[in-house]
Amino acid sequence: MLKSARKQGKADKDAEGRMPLVEHLRELRNRLLKSVLAILVITVISAFFYRDIINFLLKPMLDSVGCRNGVVTQRNGHPCADMTVNGLISAFSIALKVSLTAGVVLSAPVWLYQLWAFAAPGLHSHEKKYARSFVAVGAPLFGVGAVLAYKILPQTATIMLEFTPDHARNLLPVDDYLDLVTRMVIVFGLAFELPLLLILLNFTGVLTGKRLGGWWRGMVLGITIFAAFATPTGDPPTMLALALPIVALYFLALGICLLNDRRRRRNDPDAGLSDDEASELDLTPAPIGALESVPAPAALPGQADGGRQRINGYDDAT
Repeated sequence: MLKSARKQGKADKDAEGRMPLVEHLRELRNRLLKSVLAILVITVISAFFYRDIINFLLKPMLDSVGCRNGVVTQRNGHPCADMTVNGLISAFSIALKVSLTAGVVLSAPVWLYQLWAFAAPGLHSHEKKYARSFVAVGAPLFGVGAVLAYKILPQTATIMLEFTPDHARNLLPVDDYLDLVTRMVIVFGLAFELPLLLILLNFTGVLTGKRLGGWWRGMVLGITIFAAFATPTGDPPTMLALALPIVALYFLALGICLLNDRRRRRNDPDAGLSDDEASELDLTPAPIGALESVPAPAALPGQADGGRQRINGYDDAT
């Protein structure tokens, strides 16, 4: 009986994905739990490879500004720095930060899919097939942003250490450096998801390509301001390294949105009409033969024959 009730509940589910607010909140909770569970699993696995990951994260910094042979400056004359671990518990905290960062980055395909799956019920049935494409593109974009942050870290460190006084040694705590790495990786990775967010809003009918195209000046200015605040140094090379790819991705998303709007108008002639605008009616008379082929409507409930003649299910009184 319980099994049949479950089947009945599934059968009663709205084909267009509509559900009450409580069901939306329950769906959001389930998606968040799955995302958190994926992050925790990857974090635990990453903990076993902690030393390899931390060496990978520290390598570009040490190759760029690491002190060698106890000298204060490197051979190129620029100030250098020593990576340090302060305190008894710091090493354990660093291991947790490294594992959690790896869990968030490596589990990006899972939580990106959960994000799309939560919004997918708002799409038509023929548009839900883009879920895999969303994840297939979103995960590499997040990875590209993370790699870009990893690549520009040495340049950022070199610029910051240029303010070091002469004959002074820089001691850089590893936990502070990891906080910087985590911030840049997450910010750069999420920033590269902007085009997918715009495409998602367009596919769900919230945002049209025409409106998005009208915002291009404000979007370029907003992306530039965001890059200035997101980069730790704010210097032009680092800022442009983040802003230019996002601007290029924005215009790519704009092109995809315009193509999707054109496809939608081709499939639905009334798609471009506003809510208070009436669609054109086809007033062409139908052939008489077509009307004769239409079956007569059935009799209304409760209408007994009563011996009277009925025409198309109705008697002479009705």
